[in-house]
Amino acid sequence: MPSKGDFHNHSTASDGKLTPTQVVDLAAGNGVRVFALTDHDSTEGIAEARAAAARHDNFTLVPGVELSTDIEGDEVHVLGYIPDLENADLQAELARFREGRFERGRLMTEKLNDLGMSLSWDRVLAFAGDGSVGRPHVAQALVEAGYVQTIPEAFDKYIGRNGPAYVERDKMTPQQAIATLRRFGAPPVLAHPTYIKSLDKVLPDLVEAGLVGMEVFYKHYDEDTVARLHEMAKKYALLPLGGSDYHALKNPDERLPGDIPLPDWAIRDFVEKELPWVSIPSLS
Repeated sequence: MPSKGDFHNHSTASDGKLTPTQVVDLAAGNGVRVFALTDHDSTEGIAEARAAAARHDNFTLVPGVELSTDIEGDEVHVLGYIPDLENADLQAELARFREGRFERGRLMTEKLNDLGMSLSWDRVLAFAGDGSVGRPHVAQALVEAGYVQTIPEAFDKYIGRNGPAYVERDKMTPQQAIATLRRFGAPPVLAHPTYIKSLDKVLPDLVEAGLVGMEVFYKHYDEDTVARLHEMAKKYALLPLGGSDYHALKNPDERLPGDIPLPDWAIRDFVEKELPWVSIPSLS
């Protein structure tokens, strides 16, 4: 049975393929009742998502964001759930992050051309549309041009951290991201923790910085992985959360919104403890 909560999703406001309206409608149709839109470095899709959410009974939209950060040899992504979208300082911070992603995408496209792949920057921008430009848009251009078959292959071969067209962005540490989110009252949650090569070493520092939760019930995690992460969350007094990380990119491991094993008790615990400004609907 699908979960009634999903705290990690993307739309055309960043690198998802569905509009905020479409992804909200899809989630509601799948039985999700507490839904977070967490586009990369952007809350530009929230107004549209709110209008769509208002059409669905017993459905709550949680405004969120996902920040990408760097550690030595790896990346750490942090989700935050935002009580005040109108805060000018917050929006200025997010605009700065988006500018960094834009320039990084342009430089990656240049590198790919230098490697003999004829890619148009205008085509990358067309894939991004009005959203925040990111590596998935470069990957989509690579797929369309026939240089790779899938988006994961584009990352593996060319634009992943060890790829020949990889470009560093303005560095932000996970501690800085956590501090930024907490400054604006947004509880920070670690996204897809198994993607981090040295999670055991990294996690204590993130907890000390103010991390409050961790994705234990992430899209394709099996029972053993969920159990291991749940024990780790208990060890550090982190709230276990979950999300599908839905992009509508048709990747092999993609899950629809709500197609995760996030239990009702975890939804209630997180909302009641960290999102007191959210009115949770009935989950029964």
